[in-house]
Amino acid sequence: MIRYSINDLEKITGIKAHTIRIWEKRYEVVTPKRTPTNIRYYNDEDLLRLLNISTLNKHGFKISDIVSMSPDEMCEKIRDISRTSTDFEGQINSLIVAMIELKEEVFEKVLSSTILKIGFEKTVTQVLYPLLEKIGVLWQIGTINPAQEHFLTNLIRQKMIVAIDGQNESPAADAKTFLLFLPEKEWHELGLLFYSYLLKKSGQKVIYLGQNVPFKDVVEVVNIRKAEYLLTYFVSALPMKDIPEYIQNLSLSLAQKKILITGYQIHEIDFKLPKNIHILHTTEDLKQHLLSL
Repeated sequence: MIRYSINDLEKITGIKAHTIRIWEKRYEVVTPKRTPTNIRYYNDEDLLRLLNISTLNKHGFKISDIVSMSPDEMCEKIRDISRTSTDFEGQINSLIVAMIELKEEVFEKVLSSTILKIGFEKTVTQVLYPLLEKIGVLWQIGTINPAQEHFLTNLIRQKMIVAIDGQNESPAADAKTFLLFLPEKEWHELGLLFYSYLLKKSGQKVIYLGQNVPFKDVVEVVNIRKAEYLLTYFVSALPMKDIPEYIQNLSLSLAQKKILITGYQIHEIDFKLPKNIHILHTTEDLKQHLLSL
């Protein structure tokens, strides 16, 4: 069973540790357990309860009213919030709970209703990106296992692919060709899929190679298909010390191409970029770049 410290709960739920302690004493919202050496800890049940309490409390419910609700009443109130609220913390917490409990129908219902309400693009930027950041915290403290992470990413991936397939209109007359790929040993595909969606939506041509593409194969495909642009994503495959060399080789091998790079690791680089390499810090950077084509 996963054990959480009170600081872990604060990071995941957004409820201050001081507040959790007060609620423990006053309302018995959770009951910490103790190790044989008398160290306090919490379990999955405590985390899920606090996520639900956090959602309700942030939407105006008094803690004294929340603690009197049955689990079913609490879930029904949260479903109502998910259907009507424009504050997405509730949706994010509901998706985390669905992931931890491996409840596909709940995940699907929350995500689909959010997409219907605000559209696919805003759902990704305002719900799924913050969700994935929280998932990163859960990974760091050892909360979720690989099965839960795969459950989450595969459901999101399915939504991404459906959205991309929906952009089936012919490319614009002045469309550019973009080659999208992930470096070798890079498997985190969701960000690249979203960029593929944005490019297709804007009327560009996309050649999508996907995950774990050897360097020589990238160069070969570019030469065959004559893509004007490349776009790649750096999340975790390469050690930070190796990224400058990879980018330099990419620039030299494809000197006549414009290369767009993005991802978590890119935000930390501090070396001078070759002239044909451009960083995308956000999806808005891509949109601005497309306007200049």
